Amino acid sequence: MRAVRYHQYGGVENLVVEEAPDPHPGPGEIRIRVVAAGVNPVDWKVRSGAVREVLPVDLPAVPGRDAAGVVDETGAGVQGVRAGDRVFGLGGVTGATAELAVLSAWAPAPAAWTDEQAAGAALAAVTAMGGLAALGPLPGRTLLVEGAAGGVGSAAVEIAVARGATVIGTAGERNHDFLRSLGAVPTTYGPGLAGRVAALAPGGADLALDTAASGSLADLVAITGSPARVATIADHAGAQRLGVHLANAENDPALLAEAAELGRQGRYTPRVERTYPMAETAAAHAYAERGHTRGKIVVRV
Repeated sequence: MRAVRYHQYGGVENLVVEEAPDPHPGPGEIRIRVVAAGVNPVDWKVRSGAVREVLPVDLPAVPGRDAAGVVDETGAGVQGVRAGDRVFGLGGVTGATAELAVLSAWAPAPAAWTDEQAAGAALAAVTAMGGLAALGPLPGRTLLVEGAAGGVGSAAVEIAVARGATVIGTAGERNHDFLRSLGAVPTTYGPGLAGRVAALAPGGADLALDTAASGSLADLVAITGSPARVATIADHAGAQRLGVHLANAENDPALLAEAAELGRQGRYTPRVERTYPMAETAAAHAYAERGHTRGKIVVRV
């Protein structure tokens, strides 16, 4: 198969498109013929070697955790899916940006989603849902999402709105119309956030979800009144220091099925900012590393 690979840790210049061995699914796994793969912060952090102590990989490695495509092989014990089904889902820390990828968690892709939207949905959705689950019931509550325009943040906004929350989202002013389109009340991030939130929600924010790791956790605790009302998916050190919830992405097919159902209902649409061909995966990684994205970055295979 053709795949994007890197043979050593480092910059985007190490990414090459080349022939690689075909993967095969183990028990409980499926293989898909990939149409598109997501680009996530974990991809470039792993590729650069920045997290090698926590997430080491065997080299050469294929970047990418989530993808969408058509099932073409199933492992032992797999039920409810067959060759030809269109799905989206998650594999390991690496392996998705290739013509063939193995998934350990998946769900049928809603017909309303494009291939690119399906490719950008899995990791963002399960990460957002993990963060929201840590905060408890959402109906009737006001949720502050820090970094609401990014891949995980935008997913969290739509999912929280679908679950009955009032959402205030932080982003740069250029993304405020985007946040309104998701159903959030926008505001800017940075100093003075507590005052801006108070003006928008006289009753205050009940809960907060940090998706940006911008150093604002202490402010979010002050705004909500308790570390138990704050979750982060990105600031590990801050979470330990302040005692807020730290949520991690899990390869959970139930969460993917919930995201797909919201997609079928028109209540969650993965937002894709840019799509790159596989030959330009290095450019996709470089753009993602610069941050300030609006939704997801996707590589078309």
